[in-house]
Amino acid sequence: MAWLYLGLAGIFEVVWATTMKLSDGFTKWPFVLATLAGMVLSFGFLALATKTLPLSTAYPVWTGIGAVGAILAGVIIFGDHISPITWVFVVLLLISLIGINLTSSH
Repeated sequence: MAWLYLGLAGIFEVVWATTMKLSDGFTKWPFVLATLAGMVLSFGFLALATKTLPLSTAYPVWTGIGAVGAILAGVIIFGDHISPITWVFVVLLLISLIGINLTSSH
């Protein structure tokens, strides 16, 4: 169950980062409220995950999900352009997250 909580925490990290961008500097209140809700849910699920998972596993996986998700949101939603070499590093980040998961004792 802890891994499910961690996955949800990472998803809500992407939600709050994306809605923060959409809030246009915290001037669009629906997105401001969505940002705050995403933050609370992200931290809440992270807290639940760290009840069982070691912090040394949970935190890097959480931030990694957020980083990769934010890159994908930037490209898909905001039309960000990512260079091919940047995609190589995104793949390396994904490989690192999988490695952390596979070598974790929990």
